Amino acid sequence: MLQTERLLLREIAASDFDAVHAYASDLEVVEFMTWGPNTEQDTRDFLERSVTAAAKDPRTDFALAVVRREDERMIGSAGLHLSGEGGHQAMLGYCYSPEAWGHGFATEAAEALLALGFDALGLDRIWAGCDPSNVGSIRVLEKLGMSLEGRLRKDIRVRGELRDTLVFAILLDEWRESDR
Repeated sequence: MLQTERLLLREIAASDFDAVHAYASDLEVVEFMTWGPNTEQDTRDFLERSVTAAAKDPRTDFALAVVRREDERMIGSAGLHLSGEGGHQAMLGYCYSPEAWGHGFATEAAEALLALGFDALGLDRIWAGCDPSNVGSIRVLEKLGMSLEGRLRKDIRVRGELRDTLVFAILLDEWRESDR
């Protein structure tokens, strides 16, 4: 469990179905995602994968519920997905309910995940992929101090359309040199 000033990042549970399904089935929310909008079964499958991944040892997938501390309302999910030889790097991912957009929650939760990755998991690099049209997500990644490493052209298919991906990353030494 991770805590920030306004958020609690905890393990995802089967009881999160209603909150997760509300945002994961919203076409506006998943506009830039390779998945969704979720059916009820898609949401149940995601929850089951998240619970199973949390129990693995060694753990390589940290999908966490993002909950507002003030009212204990789940507003999204965020996570690190370890990869690379020896698990030295991870992909950062997140998805939020529209009610959470524009309040700095994504940046706040992602900062906690970067700290988890670099300080607790000993990662060397954390990266994220982002649709070039997803201006809000690009702003989050830039606020985190991540650098644009490049553009993968037409590398993913989103609801039948080939799209580009912008790749952002931050290295351990860059994280240490930041004011975090």
